Order: sequence, then C-alpha cells, then structure tokens
Amino acid sequence: MTDVAVEAGVPEIPDKLYFKIGEVSELLGVEPYVLRFWETEFPHLAPKKSGTGHRLYRKKDVELLLRIKHLLYEKRFTIEGARQTLQAEGRVAAKTRVSKRAQKELFAEDPLPEIRRELTAILALLK
Repeated sequence: MTDVAVEAGVPEIPDKLYFKIGEVSELLGVEPYVLRFWETEFPHLAPKKSGTGHRLYRKKDVELLLRIKHLLYEKRFTIEGARQTLQAEGRVAAKTRVSKRAQKELFAEDPLPEIRRELTAILALLK
C-alpha cells in the first residue's frame, strides 16, 4: 500500500485518530460526494459516525480510500473490478494471518530441546 502511495505522489496521511470527510476529501483530491458514493459500493469502507451524524474516518479507512482511488483512477478499474480486487487482497491477507497464527501455535515453545532429545535417542539406537 505504501509503495503505491509513494509512487503516485500521494501526500502522507497525518497521524490522527479520526478525520472528517472534508479533510479526507482534500487529502485524496476528490469531492465529498465521491467518498459517500464509494461507501455504498465498497462494503469494507464504513466510517464511524459522530453523535451529530458526521463521518469520522480512521487511518485504515483513509488507506483503503487511497487504494480505491488508485484502482479506479490510475489502474482504470471499474467499480466492480476494484471491489473484486480488494476482496481478493482481503482473502490473501486473511490466509496469511491464519498461517502466522498456526505457526505460532505450532511453535508455541522452543522446539530445539525436543529435537535434541529425539536426535540423541536416534543416536543411541544407532550405537
């Protein structure tokens, strides 16, 4: 994601907890109505709403919006194509998280002592 942003000359996202729609609109260089439309088309994009109903985007929302803009404006994807690409990327990320979790469970403790014991037992059998 950051490689895309750097290549495209996108400004760095400020380190804030929440962004208003106007700030995000200015950061991305698109009108607020475009952001509201994208919310209806991309299910993963769901900014929180304040008590007064104003949209509050988190940093991950802004990163997703940058990715959507890149796919639509630079890669020239259709809305459907961009949606499918993001869903596929999400599936790959989920598989990676699962495999990392499985590795942690598999190697919850240091495997070397057990390996040493097994090798020592094999060596004793061979003598």
